[in-house]
Amino acid sequence: MSIPRILYLLLALAGLVMTWYYNLQFIAESGGSFDIGAFLAASSSTAAAKSLTWDLTIACLAGLLWIYFESRRLGLRFFWIYIILAFGIAYAFAFPLFLFIRQGKLEALQRESRIASAAGV
Repeated sequence: MSIPRILYLLLALAGLVMTWYYNLQFIAESGGSFDIGAFLAASSSTAAAKSLTWDLTIACLAGLLWIYFESRRLGLRFFWIYIILAFGIAYAFAFPLFLFIRQGKLEALQRESRIASAAGV
C-alpha cells in the first residue's frame, strides 16, 4: 500500500475515533440519548462554535460536490455512500475514506497505463 493511501486511511480512522469520542461524551452528558436539536444548539452556542460550524459546513458541501464529480470522472461507483457516511458518522471520516479509495483507483489506472505502454498498446 502506498504512503498516500496509508495516510488517508489513518486520517479516516482518526476522523472516526475523534469525532465519536466527543459524540459519545455529548450523549452521556445528554442523559444517554442523541438529541439533534441540543447538538445543533450546542454547536452554535458561541461565536467560535458558529465559526467552526460554518467552516465545516461549507468545506463539507464543497467536498461532497467534489466527491460526486470526481467519482463520475474516475468511474467510482457508490459515491452516495460517502454522503451517507458524512452525515451518519462524520465528514472527518468520510472524506479521507474517499481519498483512500480514490488513491487506490488512481494507482490502479497508473499500473494499467504502464502495462499498456510496456506492451506497446
